[in-house]
Amino acid sequence: MSITPTEGVTPTSVFAPQPSASTGSTADKDMFLQLMVAQMKYQDPMNPTDSSQFLSQTAQFTALEKMQEVADQTALLLGASLAFGASGMVGRAVTYGREDGTTATGTVTGVTFGAGGPVLDVDGAEVPLALVQQVRDAAPTAALTDVPADVPLPAAPTD
Repeated sequence: MSITPTEGVTPTSVFAPQPSASTGSTADKDMFLQLMVAQMKYQDPMNPTDSSQFLSQTAQFTALEKMQEVADQTALLLGASLAFGASGMVGRAVTYGREDGTTATGTVTGVTFGAGGPVLDVDGAEVPLALVQQVRDAAPTAALTDVPADVPLPAAPTD
């Protein structure tokens, strides 16, 4: 038994790539719904598909969408965490690995945020965050004990 397509939709046009202005989740959802409608439209009328299967497929697709949203939010959270961690290294001394296999030490003077992640400016050298091996406080420029004796110290408050 042959069923002719209606409304200009053929099984091959449903599976053919269609140009779309939207991308990502919206395009995937539209494709899923088109496939589900085509499946319902071309099913055998004497042996229809159980409606619980359609509900199950819809629930699975919705769960997949939600998992993708969670994954996207987790990626954003990781990126923000890396950015805050890298910016917290400004003014600190780091030891990092060089491309030739040696290590170098310097003070972080700035951070650049690019597509590949944070890049530290260590004494003029660009160092990806992944190459940092050790972080420590930078050497203080002047300690309290280095103050000359003739400079008066602030007086303690009296009650």
